[in-house]
Amino acid sequence: MKAFIHKLKKSNKIYLSLLIISLILYLGFYIWFTINLLSLSGIETLIRIIVIILFGIWFLVWLITGLITLFTKKYNTFICMIIFTFLFTGLFGFGSYYIHSIYSEINNMSKDTITYTTNLITLNNTEFTSSSTIGIINDTSNTEGYTLAKKLIEKENLSNKLYQYDDFYVMLEDLYNKKIDACFVSGNYVVLFGGDDPFTNIASETKVIKEYSEDMKNKDNVVLTNKKLTEPFTILVMGVDSEDDGLKANQAFNGDTLMMVTFNPKTLTASMFSVPRDLWVPISCRNNALAKINSSAAYGSSCVISTMQNLTGIDIDYYVKINFKGVVDLVDALGGVTVNVENPYFNVNAGVDYHGQVCEQNSNREFGNKVICMNPGTQKLNGEQALAYSRNRHQYIGSDLDRIRHQQDVVAAIASEAKNIRSFEDFKAILNAVQKNMDTNMTTEQILSLYNVAKSILLNTVNGNDVAISMNKTYLQTYSLPVFLGYSTTSALGYSKPSLEEITKMMRVNLELESATVNKTFSIDYNEDYTTKYYGKGLTANTDADKSVILMDNLVGKSEEVAKSWAISKGLNVNVITVYPGEENYNGSLGSGMVTNQSIHSNSVIATGNSLTLYVNGTSYINDNNTNYNNNQSNNNNNNSSNNNNNTTKDNSSTDNKDTKDDTKEDNEPKEDNKDTKDDNTLDNTILPS
Repeated sequence: MKAFIHKLKKSNKIYLSLLIISLILYLGFYIWFTINLLSLSGIETLIRIIVIILFGIWFLVWLITGLITLFTKKYNTFICMIIFTFLFTGLFGFGSYYIHSIYSEINNMSKDTITYTTNLITLNNTEFTSSSTIGIINDTSNTEGYTLAKKLIEKENLSNKLYQYDDFYVMLEDLYNKKIDACFVSGNYVVLFGGDDPFTNIASETKVIKEYSEDMKNKDNVVLTNKKLTEPFTILVMGVDSEDDGLKANQAFNGDTLMMVTFNPKTLTASMFSVPRDLWVPISCRNNALAKINSSAAYGSSCVISTMQNLTGIDIDYYVKINFKGVVDLVDALGGVTVNVENPYFNVNAGVDYHGQVCEQNSNREFGNKVICMNPGTQKLNGEQALAYSRNRHQYIGSDLDRIRHQQDVVAAIASEAKNIRSFEDFKAILNAVQKNMDTNMTTEQILSLYNVAKSILLNTVNGNDVAISMNKTYLQTYSLPVFLGYSTTSALGYSKPSLEEITKMMRVNLELESATVNKTFSIDYNEDYTTKYYGKGLTANTDADKSVILMDNLVGKSEEVAKSWAISKGLNVNVITVYPGEENYNGSLGSGMVTNQSIHSNSVIATGNSLTLYVNGTSYINDNNTNYNNNQSNNNNNNSSNNNNNTTKDNSSTDNKDTKDDTKEDNEPKEDNKDTKDDNTLDNTILPS
């Protein structure tokens, strides 16, 4: 050891200093490089291990060789080896930087902590005072509707009476009808409810009087599967309509864009099932009450996911929540996408005639001179144009159904353009555009597992093989559904069961959950467009059995025989009550034997086994048998009593989602959230569900 120290003291001080500096730098960057390499779980594991071992050996080689050449004064060899060492050190630095950059972008796609906001709102002409009544959702798991609302009450020391509700829409309806003075809603309430009647002008008709925000753990960020992306998987894409660039991923969003995507990495086949926003389906988190599917978004991603799973019968592995503003950045990062812009059916949008052009608001929801316009035909769209085309529905006769097709076209174009990424900077720009505008429950490791799919595509492309991702598009056949809600009628959509069955079967085949059916026959229709196959298209609901929902007909004015025949054909249990002059439900303008009233309101949802009471005009004059008439009248009164019970049963069993209004209020009044009789006006005595 003394001899070694002696040689060090006699060696060239400059070269010794270079050796020490190179060893320290090499070791530091090598450790950083190793940490970053190890973070790339599932990517070329063997190669990563070999690289780490080889560069670790080089450190030992350079340490020993450097000292030997220094002691023997072989400075030429020393200089050559130190150059290689510094080159490797630089390689570690650049490699670590790029790996860390990519990993960070991917890791930020999953938001662990996000901002939730609750707003206390009133109508514009309402003055909020200490005597004002407030509506609150009674679901204790609802972050923005309950948890933060309670914190705001405590922070502001509010002593107002509280009324509980099961449903945001019913609560807002009572706000508009002035049965309550204020209510707690999500900070994103304008986007959330503004697309539905009667709240289309909610932004201008209401005002925020108090607000409370808090950064909290993302409640929607739950692991649904441990599956890697190298296996067939399902993703639910949920569009968030925000004017801000970036996604804080608060719980509530408007649910206007719901797209269920399956992908088979073995066959490179994808399928897209876009769900119309007005589809009338059971909402899972509301005890399967029927409502428009976009209303499920008010209760968070988990409610949307479970509702979609119930609709399709297919498990969803992952969700992706995307801010529409992110589409602009993504398409621009790709250099644009090629899309065939469909000819508009209407020239007018928002009261302006655009003379054959397709025009829509920009990403900031601005019209006027900020509007985005495109000529019909195949062209390369930039980010703003791609978003505008994906949003436009008012210029097409199919409205939301046509918008869905256009969204699928844009997604397919993005997937096609993504194959052409060649530079790291382009790839990083795309990742940056995606991560800040996206929230997902995919882990970083699961996202990294897509590397093997990308590698396969890249190698085939380099070898001259044109590899394309096969895209199966869908078109769910729907029909108009004007549903009576108990206080108004909403325009919803029912769907064809055969159409949905064909779509879900195709998706199950793509997921390898079932085998494809071999078609042994062949036919061709010269009037059919075979350029693009849309699964589910053309399979309309021709019979009641094909329809997802059946509505009650208006039988008033029809004969008893016709009305009974219709009701029996729908599987209803029919009870007929004959009414006479002077009795309730008698209608002198209708003839004998005609239906004058019915226990189930027209356009209400009905199902097999429901009970229907029909009121039918009896003979106008009873001349020959007064006793029989009195007996009939007595029986009729008994039937009326029975009918009242039937009506009660009907009201309780109605599948209409907004009939829960009867549950939240008694005698059409909101249920006071107060179980203490000491002081109705104090917060301490306001008891909410625990």
